[in-house]
Amino acid sequence: MSMTSSRPYFIRALYEWIVDNNCTPHILVDAHIEGTRVPQQHVNKDGQIILNIAPSAVSDFVMDNLTLSFSARFGGVANHLFIPCHAILGIYARENGRGMMFEPEEAPKPPTPPAPAPAPSPARDIKSATKRPGLRVVK
Repeated sequence: MSMTSSRPYFIRALYEWIVDNNCTPHILVDAHIEGTRVPQQHVNKDGQIILNIAPSAVSDFVMDNLTLSFSARFGGVANHLFIPCHAILGIYARENGRGMMFEPEEAPKPPTPPAPAPAPSPARDIKSATKRPGLRVVK
């Protein structure tokens, strides 16, 4: 039986644990993963960036099972960041380094879209549109 990645669940749990302990959560992100949108001028030579995701440092913070997105300022310029969960390589507390690092992970396969419903035939639509409803007396 195939299961979804546990990474987003660990990230959310560790984020809450770090914040609840009055520490500053930081994430290590692989900026070269497809779909990752971070300020490239701050990415290091290894293609990674460390981001402060403390509630006081970001706004519009949304974390779900596939992505993490938020707005943050870099050099006074507001940026909207978008990070697929599989691009997050670790989450830790800045103050003591406690947290978790993750092994590289392949991107999840997108769900298969449902088959399109058959298009109604034009003749049937015209026929049903021109037919008037009727009332019958039932005894």
